[in-house]
Amino acid sequence: MAEKDQQQVYHPSAPANGEAKSDEESGMVLSELELRRRRRIKCLAYVAAFAVFQIVVILAFSLTVMRVKNPRFRLRSVTVEDLTVGSPNSPSFNMRFNAEVGVKNTNFGDFKFDNSTIITFAYGGTPVGEALIMKGKARFLSTKKLNVTVDAALENASSNSNLGSDINAGLVKLSSHARLSGKVHLMLVFKKKKSVDSSSTMAINLENKAVQDISCD
Repeated sequence: MAEKDQQQVYHPSAPANGEAKSDEESGMVLSELELRRRRRIKCLAYVAAFAVFQIVVILAFSLTVMRVKNPRFRLRSVTVEDLTVGSPNSPSFNMRFNAEVGVKNTNFGDFKFDNSTIITFAYGGTPVGEALIMKGKARFLSTKKLNVTVDAALENASSNSNLGSDINAGLVKLSSHARLSGKVHLMLVFKKKKSVDSSSTMAINLENKAVQDISCD
């Protein structure tokens, strides 16, 4: 009888241990599934962050590097070498000067310009001289400086011209205009045509042959 009682007492303990092991195994499986789920979420978050980073980089690249802007073409300085002027009653002038022009390229690619660019100098709207800009290249994010020699002359000015009064005042004003055309080369693949106009004015002091008040648009 005692043995039967002991068997009846210890029999329920066996399924209890089995249920504990089953619960423990289920908990381990759930924990592994949760870890996998978290890893997948982290991977997806990393992929999404990398995709957003790539989009930002592409947008920044397209808005800066790939954006093509017009170069700047300006008259930088003028030095008079020779100057002859007439009298206020018989106004005329004949001069030779050296002009330095600059081509400023703010693009991330070289700007190659044509050799058909002509700078026209005028007095009161009347052309008095020209200068030819030879073909060249302004490297990326730099300024190309060019020097040209100009022979400018105005003979037999009309009686209604202001040249007589300008000679009497000792100051002759000239204007210049040019259009520079070329192509911006990006990454040795892309080419974009660009043209820029340049208009400048300057005053030449007849007494000391000095150029002053150079202004460009």
